[in-house]
Amino acid sequence: MLSISEIKSLLATPQKIVITTHHKPDGDAMGSSLGLYAYLIQQGHHVKVITPTDYPYFLHWLPNNADVIIYTEEQERSAKLVAEASLVFCLDFNSLGRINELGELVRSSDAYKIMIDHHLDPEDFDDYRHWNINACAAAQLVYEFIVNELGDGAMMNKDIATCLYTGIMTDSGSFRFESANAAVYRIAADLIDLGAEHWRIHQLVYDNATENRLRFLGHCLSEKLEILREFNTAIIKVSKEELKTFNIVTGDTEGIVNYALSINGIKLAAFIIERTDKVKLSLRSKGDFPANEICKRYFNGGGHRNAAGGVSEKNLEDTVLDFKALLLEYKNQLLQ
Repeated sequence: MLSISEIKSLLATPQKIVITTHHKPDGDAMGSSLGLYAYLIQQGHHVKVITPTDYPYFLHWLPNNADVIIYTEEQERSAKLVAEASLVFCLDFNSLGRINELGELVRSSDAYKIMIDHHLDPEDFDDYRHWNINACAAAQLVYEFIVNELGDGAMMNKDIATCLYTGIMTDSGSFRFESANAAVYRIAADLIDLGAEHWRIHQLVYDNATENRLRFLGHCLSEKLEILREFNTAIIKVSKEELKTFNIVTGDTEGIVNYALSINGIKLAAFIIERTDKVKLSLRSKGDFPANEICKRYFNGGGHRNAAGGVSEKNLEDTVLDFKALLLEYKNQLLQ
């Protein structure tokens, strides 16, 4: 592993740097990536953010978003940039499988790999790791990396603050999750002092839905919601035909699982959605119930205790049946 002093020495002269984040990036992935980007370009580095796939339209307003390269749309350019990079920052993921085909390019690159992440069980591919599973967001860790590890808080500006606030806000559930402790609020206050317009950021992320998304949300809640009171569990399942009917695009399904979890008495919520190639599951839970354990054991996934995801190679109906069957194993925990 590199030491922080070696990282500082590397960053003391202009480097070719790639920043990447996980498949279907969310607010934390893009906020942390573009926040770090805004910091590094100030230092004179040649920096590119490369995402494995597209990401939600309600994040396209973020500072420097126009400079983002989407791997699936520019594969040759992306491969060249990774091959030429001296440093690759891997944000909000800790396994190269989370960045799809881009993962093998990063693995074979001679660049130093720097991981900044807050998920369990990191893969051993990195040369430097700023990792804390108790952090509420990768954006929190990027802030700490710049301010505490590099000792460069004087370089923080409005663009960096805006991006990092977005990441912290989205991954903390607008500061309502247990991980949003006093230290997170202090960081948020500092970011606001630096120019992050918290009210505007919230509006751009959460009050920026398309008509199709709202109609789809209504359909999910009125027609697709199933309550299993014997397990304190709620399920929403959606087929690819329904996605097509409502012209659903990336970002339109984000957060829908939380509506199911908000029902009185529900301890576990599942959003099970049929995509083109696989069936994907998004789980949310309350209290000590381990949503991540279910995803890791049964659906080739993982995540945090109360927010996790996985995939199934089976069809939609069989995946739902599998999910319901495993609830019996967790019945005591779900009814506590």
